[in-house]
Amino acid sequence: MLNNNSDSIDNLIPKGLSKSWRIFIYVDVILLGLILLFLFSLYLTQPLVDVLVRNKLNISSVDSTEIITPNPQKLKKEVTKYKQKFLALTPVQPYIVVNTTYNRFKLYKKRKQIREGFCSTGSYTLLKSRDKREWIFHTPKGMYRVLGKVTNPVWRRPDWSFVEEGLPIPPPNHPSRWEAGVLGDYALSIGNGYLIHGTIYKRFLGMPVTHGCIRMNDEDLEAVFKTLEIGSKVYVY
Repeated sequence: MLNNNSDSIDNLIPKGLSKSWRIFIYVDVILLGLILLFLFSLYLTQPLVDVLVRNKLNISSVDSTEIITPNPQKLKKEVTKYKQKFLALTPVQPYIVVNTTYNRFKLYKKRKQIREGFCSTGSYTLLKSRDKREWIFHTPKGMYRVLGKVTNPVWRRPDWSFVEEGLPIPPPNHPSRWEAGVLGDYALSIGNGYLIHGTIYKRFLGMPVTHGCIRMNDEDLEAVFKTLEIGSKVYVY
């Protein structure tokens, strides 16, 4: 049989070619035959592959139509279920969301956004003192609550404030610790010394420049102060 095939191929090859050329043509013909055989086998086995895939995924021709066109009633039930979950997780009380990446806030009341704007959050600057203490000025992320509200707040300067300015650190109750007029007209405490307050550096709003507190301009701060209640949630991310 091989000899017959060889004879038939020989008949197709012009006479007088060198042996190397004849071998080259033999190889090309064989490769072409293998490629055609492979493509023909794919053509024959494709329906079998389709059947196996459908069986594996448990999909019939009728099911495929259902996937393309979902059941409206089922879809409506799913939407209702997730809407109820959303409402269960959304506070009824007013709350605020602070984005520390873009330094923006959104204020909500009765589950509706009523205000948004720029703010400033932690700079992530590292400060070291001569006695080897360190502070990293970041705004901690998480869910907090408004623990206290104050009008005309007075800032009690912590140790890092003096270290930052290269000044000696005074005793805990020294008069130099107290400074008025730098926190704006209102301040809301969210715990661990962190506040939502005003600023005299309004040109830096929208930038990460604070020592950890959340700064706002006067109008936004007033709206936040009058909207949030004691116990209102503060989401920082």
